[in-house]
Amino acid sequence: MHRLIQTESDIIAGLEELQAECEVIRRMMPQTGQPPLRRQRYGLDGLLAIIVGQQVSIAAANAIWGKFTANFPDRRPEILLMADDEALRASGLSAPKIRTIRAIAAAIQAGALDLDSLAAMDADAAKAAMIVVKGIGPWTADIYLMFCLGHADAFAPGDLALQEAIRMAFRLDERPTERETALISERWRPWRAVAARLLWAYYKVEKQREGVIA
Repeated sequence: MHRLIQTESDIIAGLEELQAECEVIRRMMPQTGQPPLRRQRYGLDGLLAIIVGQQVSIAAANAIWGKFTANFPDRRPEILLMADDEALRASGLSAPKIRTIRAIAAAIQAGALDLDSLAAMDADAAKAAMIVVKGIGPWTADIYLMFCLGHADAFAPGDLALQEAIRMAFRLDERPTERETALISERWRPWRAVAARLLWAYYKVEKQREGVIA
């Protein structure tokens, strides 16, 4: 049975195992402390929130999500499929995000995407089931699995902040590619999502030190 991260105690358990096995994790811990749980909305709302928040600032994402949920208090798939472009654009959604939301709604309605079943799958199988839906890319699936479902072994190798954190933590000359990042993350199974949380915290600490993040 695969692990799920549901509470702070799960983060602690993962960190204990990671520190016992990985010198790089041990080196980062004094600088970051325990990373936050960061659990997010579950189900369709959680996935929609990730789509809405892509490629915009946190403040913009929160504003768009507030407008979207106000305009669409009922966000069942059939309601989203019936919504016209003008109503969705009025919520602050771009054309690509509208297409993705419609594709997700259609996949759920057709039974091609069962969000409830993803928690019972291992992270790799759940990701494969998600990315067949047009508009759900690997990063979107990884973030949903990590923070909405709490899969302990999910990881987002395509995330630029994780790549940069790995570059700094491993003292590499260049930022690793997505493929290289995925290969490096293998050492942290079955707690890759805990390692990711730690790397994001480490990235923030290092960039603040450089004056990049206020």
